[in-house]
Amino acid sequence: MKYEINESMIAPCGMNCALCSGYQRTKNHCNGCKNIVGDEGLCHPRTCSIVLCDQHVGKETIYCYECDKFPCKRMRALDLRYKTKYHMSMIANLEYIKQNGMEAFLKEQKNRWTCQVCHETMCVHKHCCLSCNNPIVENKY
Repeated sequence: MKYEINESMIAPCGMNCALCSGYQRTKNHCNGCKNIVGDEGLCHPRTCSIVLCDQHVGKETIYCYECDKFPCKRMRALDLRYKTKYHMSMIANLEYIKQNGMEAFLKEQKNRWTCQVCHETMCVHKHCCLSCNNPIVENKY
């Protein structure tokens, strides 16, 4: 299934929620970190330390790169886990947005995460396209 990659799907940490298995699944569907309505639509209700960071809650900070502490300990830990398991860097995503702007980042994400065989949006948490089983090319962030 083709999932829309747009600005509303980019979480404060730099995760493209459209690529997340929580967003792409039908059971216990997550709406993405920026589309939370109460407890509905959050993969980890009231537990995401980045979404709940005092730099975000009730403040103007939208993306973690806007914080004086970027990259903080939480971001470095999350980034290491994603680089190791999924070959994606959230810190690199945020630095790309900061340097090149959101429009360029969204274009890059669509190019990188669209299956070359069936043209569906791939899932960052899987090693092949969920639609056609084409292996994901392991790009280095």
